[in-house]
Amino acid sequence: MFIKKTTKKLKNKTYSNHLLVESVLTAQGPRHRVVCSLGSLEPAPREQWLALAHRMEASLAGQSELQPDEALGALVERARRGRRRRFPRGSSTETDLVAIHTDRVQTEEPRQAGPVHVGHQMWRRLSLDTILATAGLDERTQRLTEIMTLNRLVFPSSEHAMPDWIQRTALSDLLGRDLSVVNDEALYRNLDRLHPQRAVIEKELAEKERTLFNLEESVYLYDLTSTYFEGQCPLNPQAQRGYSRDQRPDCKQVLVGLVLDSDGFPKAHEVFEGNRQDRTTVESMLTALEQRVGKKPGATVVVDRGMAYDDQLRQIQAQGYHYIVAGRQPERIPHLAELEDEAGWDEILREPSPRNPGQEKPHVFIKRIAAGNEIHILCVSEGRKEKDRAIREKHEKQLLADLAKLQKRVGRGDLKKDTKIHEAIGRLKERYPRVARYYGIEYDATSRSLRYPENAEKKALAQKLDGSYVLRTDRQDLSKEEIWRTYILLTRVESAFRAMKSPLMERPIFHHLAHRVQTHIFLCVLAYHLLVSIEKMFLDHGIHTSWATLREELSTHQVVTIVLPTSSGETLKIRKGSIPETQHRRIYDILRIPEELMKPVKTWCSA
Repeated sequence: MFIKKTTKKLKNKTYSNHLLVESVLTAQGPRHRVVCSLGSLEPAPREQWLALAHRMEASLAGQSELQPDEALGALVERARRGRRRRFPRGSSTETDLVAIHTDRVQTEEPRQAGPVHVGHQMWRRLSLDTILATAGLDERTQRLTEIMTLNRLVFPSSEHAMPDWIQRTALSDLLGRDLSVVNDEALYRNLDRLHPQRAVIEKELAEKERTLFNLEESVYLYDLTSTYFEGQCPLNPQAQRGYSRDQRPDCKQVLVGLVLDSDGFPKAHEVFEGNRQDRTTVESMLTALEQRVGKKPGATVVVDRGMAYDDQLRQIQAQGYHYIVAGRQPERIPHLAELEDEAGWDEILREPSPRNPGQEKPHVFIKRIAAGNEIHILCVSEGRKEKDRAIREKHEKQLLADLAKLQKRVGRGDLKKDTKIHEAIGRLKERYPRVARYYGIEYDATSRSLRYPENAEKKALAQKLDGSYVLRTDRQDLSKEEIWRTYILLTRVESAFRAMKSPLMERPIFHHLAHRVQTHIFLCVLAYHLLVSIEKMFLDHGIHTSWATLREELSTHQVVTIVLPTSSGETLKIRKGSIPETQHRRIYDILRIPEELMKPVKTWCSA
């Protein structure tokens, strides 16, 4: 559709009129048909006519706008009256029985629907509109938040590119909204509105999932990852350089802390400074967890070795929780005799992964040791032994290369101040803590020489400890296998981080303002709620699959417009979803969502 201005002279006076016109296909070719008159006054500035016509066309097709416009509503109602006059109720154009020119049948405006249909239905299943309304967010913010979350789930892109993605999908059809007016500025503003309500939304969503999926909250899994930025981010104090899990030490980053339950559902998340030590986040995360799910005395918190310090364990116990942690590397040394003693070991029986049924998992042996108020579980993994050896050799090679470079710089006189040389040595020790202790790195200020003799005894001890690790817990009531299996649940947090970084594309971050960075990460967490809900329903049916696989299978389910030229000269356009294929029906059946994407919308056009 488009708007056309006409003029007519009568008795030396010029009269103007504005017409809403649509293009229709007839037996004689394309023709223009007047839908209705919009009056003599301009309905909008001329440069906005085309956009206004598109908005009216969307409204006539049954789509409502995110923000109601009274002026637009009046124009649409006038267009509807014009159409009713041309096609009175009960005429042949209103019946289902029409004669069609089959050689001229066409389809237009195909849009991908399957993935966004599943995402939209899961959004409704989790009552996220109600949750957002409880947080004080209006209907427009609810729709924009859903759109931005589905974008991360289906085809992650920046706010600048998101409007183009919206037009390539059937979101307008599924939501019954005209989304052609959504632009990047509206999306940025939505981040600002959403930011203050993150904690409330996360709390309500955790409660909804607990009741919907009958989740237990006896185990909390906590871990950290890093997410890097593009750019210098001078306006974000949280953007700092630190230990990068993404292997991007050249970029500033933030840390993301995430708590899951034993089923893998998120309970709380926090964003920390990129250079913050892992163990300093524990207290803040425990506070956030209590705000989201309340006090859960007797639950067990599982954390990795980066937080296995006595202060942090006391913080966990002070909140009324138990703990299971992986001991730090030096904590294995006091147990060297027990590790070498062949008595008391039991092998863990591990089932092959459902995704790789023919691949046998590495053997793991465990031994229980009483250590005061704690229980220590000594573990030896054949697969980990090879990994530890490879990591140690790689780091050792890098350390020796960097020490050789530093030695040459000192010898050439490039570094003259003793303080600078000691700082360089300290940085190397910090960069390679696993292997730096095997070498006595010494600087002699008198001879201005750097030496790093190998400590063969420490190196041999490290080789003996390859593949071993220690688990610590205050749970006296669990068997050694129960302790090990509970700790292994921590891999679900790693899987969550992989999902957020890969299919949900959390990184790299292009936002530079701190509150928008935090909301961007929050949207990724929201998308992960949808993802884990979908995968959980498949697991409940004994099917191990991933959202990435389902998304690919669903991509062929579309919404299209069928153009049907009739023998009477009118053209019937039907907007509807394609018939779901076998793989689509299987997915919809497991997820218990309707196969029909939308109610068909019929539009008549006439020459």
